[in-house]
Amino acid sequence: MMKKYTKTHEWVEVIEESRARMGISDHAQDQLGDIVYLDLPEVGSEFKKGEVLTTIESVKSAEDIYAPISGKVTAVNEDLSDHPELINQDAEGKGWIAEMEMVDPSEMDDLLTEEEYKKFVEEEG
Repeated sequence: MMKKYTKTHEWVEVIEESRARMGISDHAQDQLGDIVYLDLPEVGSEFKKGEVLTTIESVKSAEDIYAPISGKVTAVNEDLSDHPELINQDAEGKGWIAEMEMVDPSEMDDLLTEEEYKKFVEEEG
């Protein structure tokens, strides 16, 4: 399954039938600069698409990160507690933030493909 993106610079990727992994885009981490802290969501907490999932603090600013889909958090990337810089190093890989059990997998259809996202970023910039 390919990654899908939001206009608020999150990515989400289906890793099992109804489970998805998410984080922020490489573009977003680049804009934030050196990430120093991340408030991980709690496992078991539920979010609706568009709700604030977490806040990331960098040397430049603090930014809210939104849930790209609705669901229940089933896992968080504990490595980020001690090494938030993983997001700078590999935002769309080892720097993933959370995994969720999806409430409505069709929400993925509303998100941008990688091509659409790249175009959006170029137009925005």
